[in-house]
Amino acid sequence: MMTTIEKALTLFLRWLEVEKGYSAHTLAGYGHDLHEFMAGLGKDIDVKAIESVHIRRFVVALYGHNGAATVGRKLSALRTFFKFLLREELLDSDPIVGIAGPKVGKYMPVFLTIDEVFRLLEMPDRRDRFMLRDLAIMELLYSTGMRVAELVSRDISNLDFKTEMLRVTGKGNKERLVPVGWPALEAVRAWLPMREQLTLDRARRGRKTEREALFLNGQGGRLTSRSVERMVKNYGERAAIPQTVTPHALRHSYATHLLEMGADMRSVQELLGHASLSTTQRYTHLTLDHLTEVYDKAHPMAKKP
Repeated sequence: MMTTIEKALTLFLRWLEVEKGYSAHTLAGYGHDLHEFMAGLGKDIDVKAIESVHIRRFVVALYGHNGAATVGRKLSALRTFFKFLLREELLDSDPIVGIAGPKVGKYMPVFLTIDEVFRLLEMPDRRDRFMLRDLAIMELLYSTGMRVAELVSRDISNLDFKTEMLRVTGKGNKERLVPVGWPALEAVRAWLPMREQLTLDRARRGRKTEREALFLNGQGGRLTSRSVERMVKNYGERAAIPQTVTPHALRHSYATHLLEMGADMRSVQELLGHASLSTTQRYTHLTLDHLTEVYDKAHPMAKKP
């Protein structure tokens, strides 16, 4: 029985959403990459008619206007797609076997020093309308190592002030409990009265209120990831931090500082919500650099004659 690539793609995206629990953002990424591949073949082609030559032509075309990382990502999407089709017995063989991806330079996480983090957290002040909210957001990002998408999806009920724990829903809808430091808890407490006022103002305007969200925008609606990214970047510039400061940089800083202070890799993996330890291990080079620096400064036999 013939299965068109368009139908196969619909089945695949549904599987990613229902079975794997992927976010709307991730689904959109897979959909975009696979529709780009499909555009060169036509949506009515039988998936069993797809051959390695079609993939090679697609890759060659990609190199004309994409970097190695983008090409690698699109090939990864295709590999996952064909693996799904094989599992569902919609393919007899994998057409992507033997097609190597580009060599991508090793990703080096951007992180802040402890002094830079403290400087960043001192930036919100009375000139900022939402200084209490902004400070609470940055304190919570650094205190928990959350992804920005995880932060904006948090509800008030997810934060337990008594146990000082936050329930976080990460990739694949996997839940984890993360400890929250005292400064972050105090910052959130200070923000809550303003949050309540924004909710009341929204109700007075006759709009449906956002009762659950922990962080709200100026209109009383749930805050978006883009708004948080823009806010953190602005405070980073104000603090004169050389690199661009992002919520993800705070996540990297959280992991790096934990490891520098002696936390074990497995614990950091759990706190970050990484499925694989290898993802967490990319921070080891940062801690090794730190340890080497400490050794060179402190050990009497470290310096060369």
